[in-house]
Amino acid sequence: MIAALGLIVGAALGLFLQPDIPLWLQPYLPIAIVAGLDALFGALRALLDGIFSDRVFVISFVSNVLIAALIVFVGDQLGVGAQLSTGVVVVLTIRIFANVAAIRRKLFHG
Repeated sequence: MIAALGLIVGAALGLFLQPDIPLWLQPYLPIAIVAGLDALFGALRALLDGIFSDRVFVISFVSNVLIAALIVFVGDQLGVGAQLSTGVVVVLTIRIFANVAAIRRKLFHG
């Protein structure tokens, strides 16, 4: 519950304050957002399954964001950053859709 409240407050502050994102960080921000959404939907699925752990959620959230950013960074260093960014987004989006499908089945019993 605290994590969801923090997410809402953080999003509201970001929309209200409109902070400047450093130029070097801009390629990594969309990847970090998708990785965070993957962790968030995974946590919601775990909550509905009755196996949610805040410790696992925090570790999953941080590690997803860091690993996704690291993959994109390595891709940038190798000159294939756009391709690896696309790959990371595709994989994380597939996981998000799988979690949303499981959530939908759990909520609507179908």
